Formats: sequence, C-alpha cells, structure tokens
Amino acid sequence: MFNKLFKTVFVVSALVAGVTAKPLALNRLDARQGGVSFDNWGSFFSLHGFDNFYGTDNFAGFIESQTVVEQDTELVCHSESIEIIQQRLIVLQEMAKRIITEQVCEVETQTIVFEQFHASFGSFSHDLRRTSGRHVGFDSGIASYFSDIVAEDGSLSTDDFGFTGHDLGSHTVVVGGSNWDHFSSPASVGRAYSAAREAFYGSYL
Repeated sequence: MFNKLFKTVFVVSALVAGVTAKPLALNRLDARQGGVSFDNWGSFFSLHGFDNFYGTDNFAGFIESQTVVEQDTELVCHSESIEIIQQRLIVLQEMAKRIITEQVCEVETQTIVFEQFHASFGSFSHDLRRTSGRHVGFDSGIASYFSDIVAEDGSLSTDDFGFTGHDLGSHTVVVGGSNWDHFSSPASVGRAYSAAREAFYGSYL
C-alpha cells in the first residue's frame, strides 16, 4: 500500500523537475491569536525547541508566503473513485497517529503537537473554499520526503529532513483542472461545506 503512495510522490517530483519558481503576492488569511510559547512548556523537555518550527506567533502554521513553481508540464487533477481517496487519506491519518504515539512519550506533548497538526492541516479548508488568499496547492519540496518517513525495515525514521515550518509554501505546486468557477463555485462550495459540517456535528449527537 505504501509503495503505491510513494510512487505518487515520485510522479509529482518528476513533473516538477526542471521548473522555475515564481514568487507571487500572498493575501494571507490572518487568524492569529497572539504569540504563545510552548518551548519547555510544563517543564517537558520533549517540547524543547517547539517554537523554532513555526514561531511563537504562528502556532497553527499559517503559510507566511508562497512561491508557485511554474511547471514545464502542468500537473492536472484526475478523478478517482471516492473510496480510493478515502483509503489514502486514512493511511495518512493513521501514520500521523503512529508518529505521535510512537515518537513522543509524554501525553501532554502528544496533545500539543497533535493540536498544532490539526490546526495547520485544517487551514487547508480555507484554501479549498478560496477564502484564505492562498493558492490551492501543496509544497512539492516537503511532500517529496514522504517516502523517507519509514525506514527500509518498516520502523519510523529519525532523520532530520533539514527544513522547518517556515519553509512551507516555498515550492508550491498548483494543480490544474478543477471545476472551480469564480461566479458559481463560492456558493456551491459553501453549500458543500455547510453540509459536511452539519454531518460532522451530527456525528456527535
């Protein structure tokens, strides 16, 4: 299963080879709540250096700026069955659980790092609905490390990949081919979002 996911990453990497980077202005959604330091929070040494990744004023990991990578061959979406998409997303979900529970022992640190991950990934919802001012895409440079998360023996790797959250967005690939329409999509996407949130809240009733 993971080999198939790795191939996907390699295909993306191949498509962006030989491209040029073009910095574009970013009208970022500003939802910060002020600086909060978690360095050694609660005297937990496992949180040492926590603030270095995104900064004390960016707990949720909002992208500061984006540099869109212009491709020689445009990467376009192609529709797969929804079950295939759900399978791959739940693999990523369970891998996140494995990383947090296997490589962090303090439950307090597990909680904080998960909430940061949840907040950072959750902001992608604003991108999809075109309410953030960010380009809808992914960082190909960071995504290329996917195959390095698990070592050859199946264990989780402990290599330092050499980047921080400040680098997020510096190699943004915008996938083309979606059905987004500037006139009708804001309303239709709004209805889709409302329906999904209603289903989400209904799950807890």
